[in-house]
Amino acid sequence: MPITLEQAKTRAALLRNVAIIAHVDHGKTTLVDQLLKQSGNFRAGEREKLEGGQHGLIMDSNPLERERGITILSKNCAVNYVRTVDGQLEQYFINIIDTPGHADFGGEVERVLRMADGCLLLVDSSEGAMPQTRFVLSKAIEAGLKPIVIVNKCDRSDARIDEVINEVFDLLVELGADDHALDFPIVFASGRAGWSTTDLEIAKTAKGQDGLPGRPEADLRPIFDAIVKHVPPPEADVEAPLQMLVTTLDYNDYVGRIGIGRVFNGQISSGQQVAVMKMDGKIVQSKVQKLLKFQGLGRTDADTVIAGDICALVGLESVDIGDTIADPATPKALPPVKVDEPTLTMVFRVNDSPFAGTEGTYVTSRQIRERLEKELQSNVALRVDFSSSAGDEFIVSGRGLLHLGILLETMRREGFELAVGKPQVVIKEIDGVEHEPIEWLVIDVPNQALGAVMELVGNRKGEVKSMEPRGDAVTHVEFEIPARGLIGLRSRILTATQGEGIMHHTFERFAPVSGTAPGRSQGVLIATDSGPVTTYACELLADRGVLFVTPGDKVYSGLICGEHNRDNDLVVNITRLKHLDNMRAASKEKTVVLKAPRKMPLEAALEYIEDDELVEITPQSVRMRKRILDESMRKRAERQSRDREEAKV
Repeated sequence: MPITLEQAKTRAALLRNVAIIAHVDHGKTTLVDQLLKQSGNFRAGEREKLEGGQHGLIMDSNPLERERGITILSKNCAVNYVRTVDGQLEQYFINIIDTPGHADFGGEVERVLRMADGCLLLVDSSEGAMPQTRFVLSKAIEAGLKPIVIVNKCDRSDARIDEVINEVFDLLVELGADDHALDFPIVFASGRAGWSTTDLEIAKTAKGQDGLPGRPEADLRPIFDAIVKHVPPPEADVEAPLQMLVTTLDYNDYVGRIGIGRVFNGQISSGQQVAVMKMDGKIVQSKVQKLLKFQGLGRTDADTVIAGDICALVGLESVDIGDTIADPATPKALPPVKVDEPTLTMVFRVNDSPFAGTEGTYVTSRQIRERLEKELQSNVALRVDFSSSAGDEFIVSGRGLLHLGILLETMRREGFELAVGKPQVVIKEIDGVEHEPIEWLVIDVPNQALGAVMELVGNRKGEVKSMEPRGDAVTHVEFEIPARGLIGLRSRILTATQGEGIMHHTFERFAPVSGTAPGRSQGVLIATDSGPVTTYACELLADRGVLFVTPGDKVYSGLICGEHNRDNDLVVNITRLKHLDNMRAASKEKTVVLKAPRKMPLEAALEYIEDDELVEITPQSVRMRKRILDESMRKRAERQSRDREEAKV
């Protein structure tokens, strides 16, 4: 039932919509969890049931998020904040939007910023402004949001709060923020410890401490107060015709697709007739069967939602991200969600190996196609070209290797079986010249490994832009590097720094293609026969390189079973048996100790392969193989390719 104008104005004045944005691992989800805990929205014991994963977080509810300790999907929650002003109780309703920090999931950030009126920009008190800080802040400025800067992890022993504040100010100036945004409020906090303060000198006393010295009662109230004071209430016309933008989709087996978004104008009621305005201009008449508002981590039934609030609609026949829900009498579309273009592409194809269909449930091109079409409905940064000349291949484009790797891992767990090719960067033609994506790369490297890292990045066309010490043992280096140079770089950086290097990157711009990126320096060991791997064969091949398989694993001809210690591929019989004879060997009872094989998880395998190789992905296994399995056909194809190259010359 519609509410009166006075009721709507009163409710809107107490409403706040805020997004939390930051670089990866700067503490967004941990802070949101603490805000939820301290808001009093949970009964005793209720919160503990929802916690899970590496860090016991509530908001990271996806199994992959909990395994990896990262945020992949943007999520909404809502808290009631009650405070006393001049003896009067004021109850504010705050919608909080948690966003991912990885550059590969930047599409999630762009998608949900339209729902917010302000943002909390978290910055690590030691790391400062990082590549993804630049990206999310630029998107917030484009959306007209004023940031509230929260310097998080002030209790780190290597905190450098003053320098970090200056870095954020310089970054805002560089991004062209107006004077209003440059006058940003600052809150100092520790999301893990659950305290915050607006006093810089008090925050400095927490350096290297477990809490805020002398203030055991400190909590996150200053952050709530900053949201109420500096995030404006939504500017919306309750009397105008209905306009709501769908920015997120959910799905329920019982009610089907659920559209989530913000009401920009007017008000919407349960049972109301609405017009769903599609991105292609088509208008579909539909009815809202059920209206839901956010409360804590869940949703509650609502009769009416006013302009400025975030809600979920159940029962619409056809709804997609970017659609406008409008008044049927005067339908008017809102500007659609704008998302940056993908930078990496990969070929998904039907698995045609000898083991095809033995481990997966969904193996046909039709099933893979339907799954990709479903993914496109919610993953706004993904692009899929279904018009490949080969009917069983699909060209999938995304923001990066992690973006596509998470999609493949999700499909694998759902029972899909497929093969994918080597990731390739998206080449764009601008004014008749081919351009490739250039990434901004930041590496924190131990001083003793600095030379090795500089050589690795330099070989991949990386250019040093700045270098500065961070403490006594670490150097902070910033590069510009072609996106194709990043493929396979992370594993080599970790090897060169003995696992201590920290690497982050984000898209910077397109630039003309320059030269070729170096390929894999070593060749591979290729199996010649099908069958189980034998201990005898592994022992004989131990000096030839590093194996990827263990005795008992099943292999087939053309499967990559190891890395050769030279730069050429080597065909080997990994299934070779030790033939028995009538002579008893003196060492018959000797126990053979083999080198530990190198385990290749999905993302490592995607980085490792070359153009003539594929990664075979099934619910139980990740294997690497040659595109052409037969050795004689492979040699013939190599000769033909060589002849074509010589003919061009």
